[in-house]
Amino acid sequence: MGAVCQVCMHHCNLESGQYGLCRARKNEGGAVVCANYGQVTSLALDPIEKKPLKMFYPGTLILSAGSYGCNLRCPFCQNHEISMATGDMAESVYLSPESLADKADAAKRMGNIGVAFTYNEPLVGWEYVRDTAKLVRKSGMKNVLVTNGTALLAVLDEILPYIDAMNIDLKGFCEAYYQELGGDLQVVKDFIVRASAGCHVELTTLVVPGKNDSVADMEHEAQWIASIGSEIPLHISRFFPRYHMLDAEATAVRDVYFLAETAGKYLKNVFVGNC
Repeated sequence: MGAVCQVCMHHCNLESGQYGLCRARKNEGGAVVCANYGQVTSLALDPIEKKPLKMFYPGTLILSAGSYGCNLRCPFCQNHEISMATGDMAESVYLSPESLADKADAAKRMGNIGVAFTYNEPLVGWEYVRDTAKLVRKSGMKNVLVTNGTALLAVLDEILPYIDAMNIDLKGFCEAYYQELGGDLQVVKDFIVRASAGCHVELTTLVVPGKNDSVADMEHEAQWIASIGSEIPLHISRFFPRYHMLDAEATAVRDVYFLAETAGKYLKNVFVGNC
């Protein structure tokens, strides 16, 4: 029996036993389930600035957890070993929501403020995010989501009540570029608008030479962000060769700073990264 996944704009039509494009959702008995539920591939106590979040509890640490799977196909992905992996390829251990929340609570003595769902795309396994975040919130700690924002609003509405802060990748401001990555710019824009009304949001744009580094695109991007709120932080980050783009050149530092200066005409909080 076939079933259509309703997590993102791909709407994968799956036959029984088939996985979606994200490799993390599967048709089991006519229902699409979260196959990576609780399967944790990465766990680390990170500085909050590494998410990156500059204006949310700066100077603190957060327990960061990742699974496997992603619904985009960025050729420069720095976490491709897990984001592009299937369950049988990824080295993971099962951590129930209760176990992860307990680990976060135990790490308070080391300065931990909560849990960040990150490293792969967390929303391909949004049920685990929701279930864990509820417990983390109940213990008085914070929840952070690091996401590509490529999920439908119905999914966002399931988790937003429990999320305190997000960093959302805004890959660029050109629909053709998003299509290259297997995404949809309008879906991400809608996601950002809704998320910004519900929690603290910071955005990140990785500047890839020859792809999304035009001044005109950055002008349009910054103007659009400012239309939501000129105080929304934007991280403009330098690209380094990764994954399928090992033969590419790193972004020139001067270009990153110039684009940051461009964005700063419209936004009050612009940060450069990887420079």
